[in-house]
Formats: sequence, structure tokens, C-alpha cells
Amino acid sequence: MHERNTETPGPLNLKKAVVVVPTYNEADNVGRLIPLILERDERLSVLVVDDNSPDGTAAIVKALPGFGDRILILEREKKQGLGAAYIAAFQWILANTDFEAVFEMDADFSHDPEALDVFLQEIETHDLVLGSRYLHGITVVNWPLKRLILSVGANRYAGFITGMSLKDCTGGFKCFRRSTLESLPLDKIGSDGYSFQIEMNYHCWRRKMAIKEIPIMFVDRAVGVSKMNKKIIIEAMWMVWALRLRRIP
Repeated sequence: MHERNTETPGPLNLKKAVVVVPTYNEADNVGRLIPLILERDERLSVLVVDDNSPDGTAAIVKALPGFGDRILILEREKKQGLGAAYIAAFQWILANTDFEAVFEMDADFSHDPEALDVFLQEIETHDLVLGSRYLHGITVVNWPLKRLILSVGANRYAGFITGMSLKDCTGGFKCFRRSTLESLPLDKIGSDGYSFQIEMNYHCWRRKMAIKEIPIMFVDRAVGVSKMNKKIIIEAMWMVWALRLRRIP
């Protein structure tokens, strides 16, 4: 495990946490994923952020046992991107709930629900816990070589430009303390994909928060279509320079 050298926050004594799962056409995955998340720990709830999926993803979520209790949904009118989905979820959670920790997690089973146990343990003494694919070598399964090279290169590029010492600053499996999100300028974050993950991490890193990286196994989706595209890649290339030049306090 890799830890940024900073002052460790006091114990959280976590009672309630929520896993945010953005969806767009994830009908084949979401109904199987949510029960696996909830069975990991009774403190966990799930908030699905659905961008009006035409395949009926939202209807599947609403039909699950526990909907309205530990299963929640935030429905948006149209597809607006991963970053916007997370920001909408974070702002809704902070305004309407008392969850003490907030996860980011993909809907496509690329993130293993069993890893939630370690996140819950580490968030007790850290402001942000990151699931890393590159902490101990490369723990990625089923990616084509081209995409693996792109991901490794993007992380090294982002670290070199911004100065962040993280092994994996573009990953999307992570956990924030509520207080961490409350301290970030969520209304000013407008990036997406790789870029969104980098920007969120950078805000925390610049504020010298206690960040812990833990090793995870990342398995490429077996069902559905990847949301990665050239626009997301180009945005990330420019975003790291914007972060460095702005020198966000």
C-alpha cells in the first residue's frame, strides 16, 4: 500500500457509506452488481446515477428488493458524462443525506465488490482511498495492449506534469470521506473521464490530505460497451497542464 506523507486524520468510526454507480445502458450488469455490493457490509448503500438509459437500467434498479432504503437512484434527463454524473451525486449526497463516506465504482464489474472491505477499513484513517492498478506491478486483466499502454502512459504523464506521486491517478474505484468532498470546489469541476479522476485527486493532493492507495485487480468489462473515446483522452492531456498552471490552492 502506498501513502502520501501527511497528517493522518482522526478515526472516522464509520456508520453509513454509499457507493455511487453511474450508469448508461448497464441493464445487463446493474441488477447483479448491486446485491453483491450490499452484501459486503450492512453499512453500505448504493446510489445509481442513470443518464436516461434507453435499455431500461433505471427500471431494473427500481425493481430490486431494498429500493428506496439501501438502494437509491438519481435520474438525469440525458447522457452528460461520467464527471457530471459523479458531481451531481456528490452534491445530492451532501445536501440530502448523512453518509459519512462516498465511493466511486463502475457498473461493469471491472471493480471487484470484495475490495470494498479494504476501502472501508482504510477510510477510517484517511481522507481519500484510491484503488490502484499499478501499485504492485500491473494488475489489469483482459485489456488490449494498446489500451494498457495508454493508461500507463497517461498516469506517468499526469504525475510528471502535476507533481502528484500517485501510482494510479486515473482510476475510478475510490472512497472519499464526507468531509473531503465538503472541502472541494465541486461546482467548479467540469471535466470528464480520465480528466475528472485526475482533477479530483489533484484537489485532494494539493490540500495535503491523507491519501492511501491500495492494490486492486481491474478486469475489463465482459458485457456492454466501453465509454472511453478520443475526446476523453484529449481532455485529460490538456487538463493536467491547466491544473499545473492554475496551481489550485
